[in-house]
Amino acid sequence: MLQINDEPTLNDVGNKHTDRLNRLKELHFRRNEARKLNHLEVIEEDHRKDLPTNYEKRCERVQKQDEQTKKKKDAANAGLDFDRVEMLEWTAEEVDRWEKKKRKRNPDVGFDNYEQCTARAHGKLTSQLKPDFEALKKQKEELGEDYYATTSTLIHGTHKPSESAINRMTEDLEKQVLKRSKYSRRRTHNPDLDIDYINERNRAFNKKIERYYGKYTTEIKQNLERGTAV
Repeated sequence: MLQINDEPTLNDVGNKHTDRLNRLKELHFRRNEARKLNHLEVIEEDHRKDLPTNYEKRCERVQKQDEQTKKKKDAANAGLDFDRVEMLEWTAEEVDRWEKKKRKRNPDVGFDNYEQCTARAHGKLTSQLKPDFEALKKQKEELGEDYYATTSTLIHGTHKPSESAINRMTEDLEKQVLKRSKYSRRRTHNPDLDIDYINERNRAFNKKIERYYGKYTTEIKQNLERGTAV
């Protein structure tokens, strides 16, 4: 019978030794690469620490400004209005988000009616008041049940405000008078201009339309006034 020799040969031992050496070299190479990357990361982290806290935001802001300047220059070279070109790129969601942000930043929608105007002024003034709870408690003790007025209660002349309350009210009124004195006057109506509006809101709208499209409709208006329009 033939016997199979299972003992490894010299070639097999040499090949295994070579494989182990190659694997060891590869591990050394990876370790050195990891050291280099770690060292570079440490240097980059130290560099970031030396930068201002808002450096990234400032870079983004500068980049956006550069892009905005380039778009304006391209629109000017093409003879287009940059504001109109930019608005055409807005989506409905962006416009809605911008309107919500604008309302949140400036909740005062202007004059609606006298009732709303008075309510806003009252809320603004009362929000600045700081009640004196000690004086309130003392007044309750003095008036007793008459403090809680009903439809048939008459306590006129029984309440006497303190000197500090009178001074506080006087200072508040003086601030209101000073603030009103700084209001700019409303622009007077120019009687020489043509009246092409039915109310103040329509006048502002027509003025805005004239600013954008006036140069295109001037000739049409002149022909209509002369009666030469076709």
